[in-house]
Amino acid sequence: MKNLKRLTALLMVAAMVMTSFAACGKKDDSDQTSSSNAAGETKTEATATPAEQKETEAAPTEEAVTVEDVSLKVWGPQEEQDLLKQMCETFNTNHPEWNITFDYGVVAEGDAKNELLKDTEAGADVFMFASGGVTELVAADAIYPLTKNEADIRAIHNEVAVNSGVVDGTLYAVPFTPNAWFMYYNKSMYTEDEVKSLDTMMAKDLGANVKNFSCDLTNSWYIEAFFLGAGCKLFGDNGTDATQCDFNNEMGVKVGNYLVDLAANPKYSEEADGKFKEELKNGTLAAGCSGTWDAKDIKEYLGDNYAACKLPTINIEGTDYQLSNFADFKSIGVNTATKYPLAAMALAEYLGGEECQKLRFEVRQVAPTVLSLMEDPEVQGDPATLALSTQTTFSTIQPTITKMNDYWSPAEAFGNGIINGEINKDNMQEKLDLMVSGILSTLE
Repeated sequence: MKNLKRLTALLMVAAMVMTSFAACGKKDDSDQTSSSNAAGETKTEATATPAEQKETEAAPTEEAVTVEDVSLKVWGPQEEQDLLKQMCETFNTNHPEWNITFDYGVVAEGDAKNELLKDTEAGADVFMFASGGVTELVAADAIYPLTKNEADIRAIHNEVAVNSGVVDGTLYAVPFTPNAWFMYYNKSMYTEDEVKSLDTMMAKDLGANVKNFSCDLTNSWYIEAFFLGAGCKLFGDNGTDATQCDFNNEMGVKVGNYLVDLAANPKYSEEADGKFKEELKNGTLAAGCSGTWDAKDIKEYLGDNYAACKLPTINIEGTDYQLSNFADFKSIGVNTATKYPLAAMALAEYLGGEECQKLRFEVRQVAPTVLSLMEDPEVQGDPATLALSTQTTFSTIQPTITKMNDYWSPAEAFGNGIINGEINKDNMQEKLDLMVSGILSTLE
């Protein structure tokens, strides 16, 4: 009996082994293909290995590649045009999924918002603009929220720079450089210590044909530095109260009187259409105010005497006040009317990204907002970039509320009045009241 059970077990095992071999043989047959050679003999070929199969599946076929024809209009300032075209063509090469035709327009960042609001349908798909206008663009539904790669954009840029393009938690713009100004000077005419104080600078005798200092008081993006530096507030402590502007208070009157004296000083040169650069070039000006966009030219003009620094202090009744200008950022936005939002968003991200920011710095000394570039020793060693970075710590963030639109014209009119002599110390309070009324009067 025991031997019978053992025999039965052996027979069962043998049967299982035979079944297994039969199954393996069937699978091997199914995984082989037959083909005939030149002699008509049939040969068996094994199929591709799993790795070979994966490689074959991953390789795109002509039928799988879809190229979309895309047309993008891009706006940038005149000084950016050559670089802009280079960057866009590189972007096109790097994106074979799109066949992009570019149409370039010359529009300064400061003008882009107004130009776009005139007719969004005729405006650029991708445009460079001053971030101070983002709120108005959002209110007019003229700027596209950057939902593509938003986290990546936020991660690589300086937080303050990124937040300049955020409205109600949504990102609408890619920053590419701080948009502020500082002071350039000829270091054969001023020492590093002298340029700390505007009063010290203006008191120095540099010769009959040399102006000591230049600024653009008729430009409302420059004149505010004197009021804000002395402690005056535009739209309250945080720049968000549309009912408040105290440029006409007691300190505002003192600032206005300081500006009257400055403009009347024969050593002062009022800037107009880049005149200060020509004066620096021919040696008839010692110091002038501008931003990094002029760094390349000024460095060429001044040569070994090229220098840059933060804005100076002004002294009012024995107290020094650090000039505090508006700080915002030059940014890149996408038009809501674009027919190609994915391509447009990708281009905006690229134009404001690390590769393009590095190229701008190398070619035009434009200060970056990408964190890795801000820490680059080459960037840190550039006088203009360092001056901008230093001044930004003393600057006032430009208000982004829509009420800001009512600031520019009254402030410009006040500056013109200072320069042409219509405003003087006798009517200062009246003229400041008029300016503040103009800023606040359109409240609904």
